[in-house]
Amino acid sequence: MVVDLEPITREVAGLVGRVRDDQLDGPTPCTEMTVRQLLAHLAQLTVGFRMLAQKQAVPGGPRPTELPADWRERLPRVLDELADAWQLPAAWEGTVQFFGREMPGAMAGQIVTDELVLHGWDLARAIGAPYRADEPALRAAHGWVTATVERTGGKGQEGLFAPPVPVADDAPLLDRVVALAGRAPTWTP
Repeated sequence: MVVDLEPITREVAGLVGRVRDDQLDGPTPCTEMTVRQLLAHLAQLTVGFRMLAQKQAVPGGPRPTELPADWRERLPRVLDELADAWQLPAAWEGTVQFFGREMPGAMAGQIVTDELVLHGWDLARAIGAPYRADEPALRAAHGWVTATVERTGGKGQEGLFAPPVPVADDAPLLDRVVALAGRAPTWTP
């Protein structure tokens, strides 16, 4: 499934522009991350996934703890670069090296889409902003999270997702994606 990442990266970039300084140390639905740490993670993953689209190996390493000083300018720029890199059909083809492991480019595309959808929602909830993920991105994220939950037997996956949270079968697709990833759709700071 090839996804145009421009709508979701534009949504996340808009959220970045709404973050106030007094919100940086606030909680997020990712219980192990503050808003500052979530933004640092977004800055790192946008560069890493752009590299994957360009068939460059992404070195492994810990999550960043420091938010770059120029994050307000840098994050929207690297989100645009990420979307541009994944516009090329070659990004979705062949294989990529992801933290020392080979995987199909299409799988990496699903993962980046999922990261943008979920962390966009995390950021929106943390700062009390509205959030709208586009339908193709939501469907790709749903496919990835569903496959991950099935692969782990519904136990979550350390470092990725907590165990799923119950939600109605007819809940909006965003709520189902969020719940499958172990986040409560009703979360507030």
